[in-house]
Amino acid sequence: MFPEVNTAIDSVHLYTNHPLVQLALFAFATLIMIWRLHAMETKGFEGTVLGTLIMPYCSGFANLVFAYVMSKSAGNGGVVVENCLMNNTTNLTLILGLSALFGATTVTAKGNSRQKAKKPSEFHRINRLNLLFTLIALFLFTGTLWALAKDGILDFYDGLVLVGLFLFWQILHVFEILKDHIRKNKTFHWSLLIDLLIIAGSAYCIYFSVDYLVAWLSKADHPIFSFSKIGWLSGALMVLPNAILAMYYAHIGRQDIVVSSQIGDGHICIPMCLGLFAVFNTIHIPDAFQIGIYIILGAGAIHFLSIALLGRIPRIAGAGLIGGYAYFLYKGLIH
Repeated sequence: MFPEVNTAIDSVHLYTNHPLVQLALFAFATLIMIWRLHAMETKGFEGTVLGTLIMPYCSGFANLVFAYVMSKSAGNGGVVVENCLMNNTTNLTLILGLSALFGATTVTAKGNSRQKAKKPSEFHRINRLNLLFTLIALFLFTGTLWALAKDGILDFYDGLVLVGLFLFWQILHVFEILKDHIRKNKTFHWSLLIDLLIIAGSAYCIYFSVDYLVAWLSKADHPIFSFSKIGWLSGALMVLPNAILAMYYAHIGRQDIVVSSQIGDGHICIPMCLGLFAVFNTIHIPDAFQIGIYIILGAGAIHFLSIALLGRIPRIAGAGLIGGYAYFLYKGLIH
């Protein structure tokens, strides 16, 4: 009855059903989430708590969506493992390694005078302890996953253990925020609700784009962009929000958030994504699992020792982290 309207609708569908458009939607929705995330820092979520409690849900939401989309088929557990390993390894080696090379991961600072440096020095010492505590959680989560996967599978009960660990970790941070607000007699700003609604709308856009891209890859006939490599490709794509976060907070001098956001994002993948998937579908561990776990634990050890002893990640360590990332890609993807 209205051929012009039908033609316009068909044109909209033609342009929106394109991988590049969906990639643009993914990037735009991610930027909107990060924009409102930064605004939340002034409304009761500060420092490393922001990086470990709030940011991971924004930067790591795409990984949760990917795990949900892949759970529609019971045989995709190995793909989700590859996605999580790729995400965590890239965060801890490539992104933080590049940050170290450009001097963006200093988490302590010394002032010129004792009076001027007193308050910042205390601030940086607390942030350093928070980062070390977050790294200890990384060792706990990754080590638990490694132990549970020794039999080659992750089943329902393994998934419950992983999800339980993650929820306990998040509850610790919630109580820290509540205690801090009581000490300082602060209250949450009412506009947080608006920020959360905007983040929820952006989250739906991310879900829509990831769902489309997974369906597109499942039908693609290309030597690189194929469903057989979807775990690696999706893991690389979903690191984009983390890289944007790292660049932004490095630019404004919040090196503590640079580090905590990358480590905290890893907690979404290990143990949350893998745990949730295992609760509903048994995961058969892929070949790249062992090398991925070793590199994650090794990178975590470098970060822990560097921050504990030096208060920063030196450039030579950053170069070594990038080399470890290249080795991971070679052994897991190319080789």
